[in-house]
Amino acid sequence: MDVTIYEVAKRAGVSIATVSRTLRGTGPVAARTREKVLKAVEELNYTPSRLGVSLAEGRHAANGIVFPDLAGPYYTEVLLGYEEVASELGRSVVILSTKGRSKVGDLVKDLAGRVDGMLIFGHAVPEPLAAELVRLGVRLVFISRDPLPGADTLRSENIASARALAAHLTGHGYERFAFLGAPLTSRDDVDERWQGVKHVLGGAIEAVDTGQYTVDRGFEAARTLLKGRNRPRAIICSDDEVALGALLAAEELGLEVPGDVAVTGWDDIMAARHARPALTTVRQPMRELGARAARALDELITGTRDVPKHLILTTELVIRSSCGHHPQEVRT
Repeated sequence: MDVTIYEVAKRAGVSIATVSRTLRGTGPVAARTREKVLKAVEELNYTPSRLGVSLAEGRHAANGIVFPDLAGPYYTEVLLGYEEVASELGRSVVILSTKGRSKVGDLVKDLAGRVDGMLIFGHAVPEPLAAELVRLGVRLVFISRDPLPGADTLRSENIASARALAAHLTGHGYERFAFLGAPLTSRDDVDERWQGVKHVLGGAIEAVDTGQYTVDRGFEAARTLLKGRNRPRAIICSDDEVALGALLAAEELGLEVPGDVAVTGWDDIMAARHARPALTTVRQPMRELGARAARALDELITGTRDVPKHLILTTELVIRSSCGHHPQEVRT
């Protein structure tokens, strides 16, 4: 692992600001102190990084957001909530999408050096890099992931709502289920949704990896399932976009929803409310997630608090026509 400005400061017995002033010539440094810093730099073979220097020098009045992907209404809603609050606080927002990018670690570190703190979605950065950013003292807020020591985490409730959704569907007498989601390999929101429905349905449900959370992938996966001999009686989708694809697949195959197959989603995006039939889903407060993340990051940046918080927001089961029942909402 690369030597950091903190290690140089520790070796020289000075502050990181002093190390920065010495190397950049941006302020007065006593000759003896300068000698100690340069000796530590030589002994540790330290190469100044933009991140280390920025952390030493202060603030940029900008926040960074690291997305795994910018496509889709979920990210748009969270970003809108975040940007609205960031603007009120006088901060600009710098966005980085990691989808299809090489050298993600270098890009994230470069961004960290240009902003006062970062919001990171789920596992958009590798675990070792997340731990390194925490160790370097970067102010961090993570959305949609398990608590990480040294950083704020913010997510919506998943497991209880998933169980409530599955229990509601079993109340209709459905016996064969499929869960469309991607990928079910890390401890994130979608994995929690899967664990929640599986807890209720057990062996009656199978998981289908759609590869991405898109309408097209939902359509492809649902069409394959519904053309099979033992098609599921209900399809539980990881999000509303996948569910909208499933509705399109049923329509193409001449199947009625919910008469032939029930379909449910997650998020409650606007299209879910206006789909035909209207989509049963779980509403999560997407804009509130963004807004709360912006305020949490500001608290860390300004020093209002230095103890990380881990917050879980309430979700609501919204029952509509696509599962064969009259509309209602169930808060969890």
